Amino acid sequence: LPAAATAVYKQWIPNTNFETASNWDKGRVPCASDVVHFEKNKVVSVFVRSPHTLTDMYLPLNGELVLASGAGFAAFDGSWEPGCDSGATVRFADAEQHAWFDPTLWRAVSPGRGLDLGGRIFSVDEERVPCHYDDVIFQPETSFRVNIDSSRQVIHLRSISLMGQELSSPEAWAGYLRGPSAPLQFHGNGTLQVTGTDCPDKSGCACGNAPDGDRICAALRRASGRQCPAVTCQSPLQPLGHCCQICGATINLDFTPDFDLQKYQDRLVQALLSQPKYAGVRMAISKVHKAQTFLGVIPQSSTPLIQIVLMDDEAGAQTGTAAEQLAADIMGDIAQHGEALGISNGKMEVATGSTFSGQVGSHTLNRITAGTVLGLLFSLLLLGGILLYRKGKLRLPTLRHPRPWDRAEDPASPAPAGDKGFDNPMFEV
Repeated sequence: LPAAATAVYKQWIPNTNFETASNWDKGRVPCASDVVHFEKNKVVSVFVRSPHTLTDMYLPLNGELVLASGAGFAAFDGSWEPGCDSGATVRFADAEQHAWFDPTLWRAVSPGRGLDLGGRIFSVDEERVPCHYDDVIFQPETSFRVNIDSSRQVIHLRSISLMGQELSSPEAWAGYLRGPSAPLQFHGNGTLQVTGTDCPDKSGCACGNAPDGDRICAALRRASGRQCPAVTCQSPLQPLGHCCQICGATINLDFTPDFDLQKYQDRLVQALLSQPKYAGVRMAISKVHKAQTFLGVIPQSSTPLIQIVLMDDEAGAQTGTAAEQLAADIMGDIAQHGEALGISNGKMEVATGSTFSGQVGSHTLNRITAGTVLGLLFSLLLLGGILLYRKGKLRLPTLRHPRPWDRAEDPASPAPAGDKGFDNPMFEV
């Protein structure tokens, strides 16, 4: 299994091409005896790849036909055409429904090869949509229309390729937006911004789609019948950035400045995931931000960590067991080599189809962590005691030395055996 490439390319799947059968309500491309009908109030950009003969065509008030070399339209002369004798009205389908934040409309491709990266390496749902430092591809010789409604004002990207040209600078993208096609291709309240910059951190960069997580999950629910797939494990896991609970294992890693995400992913793929016994295991690895709270209630700043998600194709009581074994091997590797890899701590959670679901394991490489925690706990207890004492809610016991001369003031008080009064050397005058 080859290691994943550093650059991540996300390719848009739908198109509004004239020759795509699914773009027409009859499920076929119009032929010579048909009447083509575009809704007059629907904005659309349509790429036409070849010449067509039609009986009639109604065009929209705002749209464009992009003609490839040799493409065009001619009037039907009445001659017979095999398979085209219906004379129907064929309507172009509504293209407004395709949303940018629908993960089912994107696929990750390997740069230079055009092959899917799906299968063994996958992404959590929020990362299936283009992230801040991703390259977006709209296939050459295709037209499209995409709704970019967003909870953010600006959607950042590294580059956008469309109509065969790559736009990888803010200036080039701004120039394209001023052209006639951009308003027909992109609509909605969001704004796409091309930065041309790579992730500056070798430990990786968070995707940045968390503000639109609800949109992403809503789109997935619509595609799957408004519910998550049923899970067969006890205590299923909820990975960060993923819409549904899963069976398998997750590992959260704390890292140091020496950690390199790409090198570590290559290590896992080549040394562990590629082993035959893990042929049915899929892995996702990325940097995420975990929200922190004080006392589980008050929100605080988020903490970056590396999240590894493992799922397998096992069934029944064996669900998640292969993923669990791989997670255990990863934790073992961290125990031996974590310091050299820039990993300071690892925590594993498991959910399988067996009765042992919900196991939790961790490995801390920093030997002073336990002492630090105990020291912090002692400091908090001491601080709490001081505050209670100042408020009068805590009284310290009064320490009194024995005073033998008190009996001199009370002659009736007998002296205990062995008490010689002022002979006590502590009070010798």
